[in-house]
Amino acid sequence: MQPTHNTLSRHIVQNIRGQSVQLLNKHLAAAIDLHGQVKQAHWNVRGPGFIAIHELFDKVAAVVEDYSDMLAERAGALGGAAQGTVQVAAEQSFLIPYPLRIADCNEHVFAVSSALAAFGQSARDSIGQATNYADADTADLFTEVSRGIDRQLWFVESHRTPQ
Repeated sequence: MQPTHNTLSRHIVQNIRGQSVQLLNKHLAAAIDLHGQVKQAHWNVRGPGFIAIHELFDKVAAVVEDYSDMLAERAGALGGAAQGTVQVAAEQSFLIPYPLRIADCNEHVFAVSSALAAFGQSARDSIGQATNYADADTADLFTEVSRGIDRQLWFVESHRTPQ
């Protein structure tokens, strides 16, 4: 950890900043993976809804990339180091690997939806974790990420055929 005037850890004996940086880096790895998964779908989607889904996936990827920046910058603001290389992401992401051999619009919508849902659930879980160790600002960041990922999930799932 880098020295900082951030007063977060001064109020409680435990290392709140260190715990938050660890939680943020866990999600940074997954966000980098999620961005790659959505771009994989963007580049390879085929079918009658191609252009709409192709453009949607590009927008979703941009939103996810913004969340990567937010997570990394919060880790840095706490005196930690963002661990945001592709190698770290491949090693530490909690997302299931993206199926590389699909092309069909519906299959990509399902795969991207599943990845967004898993990331969103973990972000929601992190709200409680950060709250439990008294880092309200990191909890707030995860609330923002969770809300935004849920919105992206809604956009993607809107392309599924109603049952």
